[in-house]
Amino acid sequence: MSDGTPADLFFDAAIGLLRRVRDEEAGAITAAGTLLADTVTAGGRLFAFGAGHSSLAAQDVVYRAGGLALMNLLTVPGVVGVDVTPATLGSALERVDGLASAVLDTSPLRAGDVLVIISLSGRNALPVEMAQGARALGVKVIGVTSVAYAAETKSRHASGTFLKDHCDIVLDSKIAVGDAELALDTIPAPFAPASTVVTTALLQAVMATTAATLADRGIEPPLLRSGNVDGGHEWNGRVMTEYGDRIFYHH
Repeated sequence: MSDGTPADLFFDAAIGLLRRVRDEEAGAITAAGTLLADTVTAGGRLFAFGAGHSSLAAQDVVYRAGGLALMNLLTVPGVVGVDVTPATLGSALERVDGLASAVLDTSPLRAGDVLVIISLSGRNALPVEMAQGARALGVKVIGVTSVAYAAETKSRHASGTFLKDHCDIVLDSKIAVGDAELALDTIPAPFAPASTVVTTALLQAVMATTAATLADRGIEPPLLRSGNVDGGHEWNGRVMTEYGDRIFYHH
């Protein structure tokens, strides 16, 4: 590592990645935002899924002040974050064949909906089968992943494919294999992951595009306000009433 504190170097790395995704993924971000806007306009529903720490980015766009009220979390018990004990169980469940099919069979997903699937490596059975199964239902899939993993690692799915191979739109987070931005001679392992920073920013850029695209079409985007500002709860109540048939976290 060169001059600068570890904190400075991490910020520099994260800012560099954010600039890359802004510049290199602009077309995919526009396409994803447009797809979500098209789906909202057509009466479809929006869902997001991620396993482990990838779930953080999915949760960041659900029931969020300033966010789209119609984004729902597709949950898989045991893999939403690190809320299971031992935490390694979540990682093991990502490699279980058939789990995605069981979830999809009991989910409200249907043709005409959109599912955002977040998986940094995209190599495990769960995200691959989730994308395959969703598309078989007629659901459009937006994948948020690091394409580098497909070039530098092997798939853990029987098909040998990755999440990126089963998506209508792919957003590449540009995160290097291993998800650690810093290294020091005095520390034996690389450290300081930036995938959450970059992936959440990518998805918020998509949400911003969706809102603006709807507004350009003369449609008020179904946005939530903070419950901590005056009138926020009343505003959100109106939105949830109007779009109640497409909001699944409120029932």
